[in-house]
Amino acid sequence: MGLLASRAARARISASATAAQRARELRAAGKSIIELAQGEPDFNTPDHVIEAAYRAMRAGQTHYTPVDGTPELKAAIAAKFRRENGLECQPSNISAGAGGKQVLYNALMATLDPGDEVLIAAPSWVAYADITHFAEGVPVWVPTRPEDGFKLRPEELERAITPRTKWVMLNSPSNPTGAVYAADELRALAAVLERHPSVFIISDDMYEHVLFDGRPFATLAAVAPQLAARTLTVNGVSKTFAMTGWRLGYACGPVELIRAMARMQGQSSLNPSSVTQAAAVAALNGPMEIVRSRCAEFQARRDFIVPRLAALPGLACAAPHGAFYVYVSCAGWIGKRTPQGAVIEKDADVTAHLLEQGVAVPNGAGYGRSPYFRVSFASSLANLEEACRRIARAGERLH
Repeated sequence: MGLLASRAARARISASATAAQRARELRAAGKSIIELAQGEPDFNTPDHVIEAAYRAMRAGQTHYTPVDGTPELKAAIAAKFRRENGLECQPSNISAGAGGKQVLYNALMATLDPGDEVLIAAPSWVAYADITHFAEGVPVWVPTRPEDGFKLRPEELERAITPRTKWVMLNSPSNPTGAVYAADELRALAAVLERHPSVFIISDDMYEHVLFDGRPFATLAAVAPQLAARTLTVNGVSKTFAMTGWRLGYACGPVELIRAMARMQGQSSLNPSSVTQAAAVAALNGPMEIVRSRCAEFQARRDFIVPRLAALPGLACAAPHGAFYVYVSCAGWIGKRTPQGAVIEKDADVTAHLLEQGVAVPNGAGYGRSPYFRVSFASSLANLEEACRRIARAGERLH
């Protein structure tokens, strides 16, 4: 009998975390690496949020709290959903955890029985499939097409639903493609889901405030209120307020599910950090000007990097409509050889070659679609300019 349970093999490190860790190791060894792998803003947390955390600590808010959020935090979340999304949530509909990933983990662990299916548009964030595997569910990748902006079409959703389908994952703006669903597109998907009353929906809105070109934000439970009773709307403070390290995600959903999620959390991490919760209250209730100005900076970076990457021989990409990633096709590099004579057979070989040239990015296979790699432009223009030079040089060295 070995030490590890079979579930340990189902818990994998994501491609982005692996690439970021490798970049740190190479930097520590003295190599120049531009790391465009990690999915987090490069800005610092706004000052008024930091000050709120300081005041909370000085006031003694350093003890246990209710498992899934303080009354003050739940009130701030409910007000945010009402003000920004047109969703009416009571405290009993709200759960807060240590990051959006924990909220998703709680929901899937609380609801999936062995063999239950979770429909995931490909490409999508790696954690959806990995958590599904861990919970003994079956992730079902539903391919999307670049000509559709990597967005799920109603007919594709209809074909993918089976009697075992438990959840459909929707993510807008999307990681890794930056795809953004308009309200009408969500309504078209909702029309399919109305015909399947046993299917529940997770709407991951984590990048809600990273939208470009004046696009409005839409979330499923607001545009299709008839589905609100079986929709879990997930969000957090990580991307909007540059609070990735603080670890605070939240969700609004049906009471039965929220209670089950609290039980899951109560037997794992217990409550999110009390100080983080106080900081999140200040973020959610505070001014949004800094969020808008940072979004404008992300858009300027997008407009800088996309044409430069798209112009490189063998690579192709489109401008994302939200989030801070470019999903780059490297199909034109497949089959070529590196200076060492190794054949580029898959996108993992491409990202290994790029790392040799000093750029760390995750490959597309982990997101469910190859051959691609993901570039985060949550970095300075100087870094992005040098990264483009290195990627160009990497392409030139292939033959």
